Amino acid sequence: MPHFDTPIKNRRECHVSTNSKKQKNMNIKEQLTIFVKSLAMGAVNPIPGVSSGTIAIITGLFERLINSLKSFNPTAFKILLKGNFREFAKHTDFVFLVTVVFGNVVAVVTLARILGFLFEKFPIYIWAYFFGLVLASVVFLGKMVTKWRIQYIVLFLVGTAIAVFISVGTPSATPNDNFLFLMLCGAIVLCSMILPGTSGAFMLLLLGNYHLVMIDAVNNLQFEILIPFILGAAIGIIPFSHFLSWLLKRFRDSTISFLTGFILGSLAILWPWKETIQDTFEVTTGFEWHLPQMNVEFAIAVFWCVLGVVTIFSIEWVAKKITAKSEN
Repeated sequence: MPHFDTPIKNRRECHVSTNSKKQKNMNIKEQLTIFVKSLAMGAVNPIPGVSSGTIAIITGLFERLINSLKSFNPTAFKILLKGNFREFAKHTDFVFLVTVVFGNVVAVVTLARILGFLFEKFPIYIWAYFFGLVLASVVFLGKMVTKWRIQYIVLFLVGTAIAVFISVGTPSATPNDNFLFLMLCGAIVLCSMILPGTSGAFMLLLLGNYHLVMIDAVNNLQFEILIPFILGAAIGIIPFSHFLSWLLKRFRDSTISFLTGFILGSLAILWPWKETIQDTFEVTTGFEWHLPQMNVEFAIAVFWCVLGVVTIFSIEWVAKKITAKSEN
């Protein structure tokens, strides 16, 4: 996360240069590093309430990912139509994007199963670890704000309130297979996946189409459901990435303060001591929170929470060392 310590006067330059030539020409070591970070992003996708966008911020991939997505513009397609694939790859940071996507896919296929086993056997400890991860990430994300003025504090509180509302929201009970609504679901879910503090799977639950899309349509290959959903996701992610990048360029501190609050609010759904509410199909539809009992289990959970915090501090410490070494 080198951008946390970027001097204020150079922040605009730092943001614009995330798709620079230096980053386009990645060596194998850099690709491997990005692949490992993307594994972490993909591993949390099946976890209700955990945002891969939050993990992208923690690992320092967020802004570059947004810039890569928004680079798929008319200029990129003109280059592609001319058959200049090397220039197209350079313009879109294609190698980076493919590495991130591949890492996410591998994680969903492999690491997600491991996490599923751990959540089944040690749910409180795993939730506690993720709670510590996200809690510490709030601190470091907040450090990116130049100065916490009153308007940024207000945006922080608004972001927190919205995330809490989403976390405790009651999912819609009626599925909707309307073509346009399925496109809307696809756009919202994919955008939620890259937006820090939001969970794509949980948003689909709130929209009432989780079982329809993720279970019925996927298992039975119902293309009349999958096609509009995927189409909406593909159409929605490009303008959303442009919008988010524009916000970061024009209103960086405002955007970061809002996202910091959003991530803080998402802690509500990461609270380790909660009961999962499921429907007749054993699909998670919500949670019921409660306070922990002061016992050995609580002490172990606190240890895992602290370990999550230490993990983020360690990542930040390593990032500072790498940045200082590269600058020297």
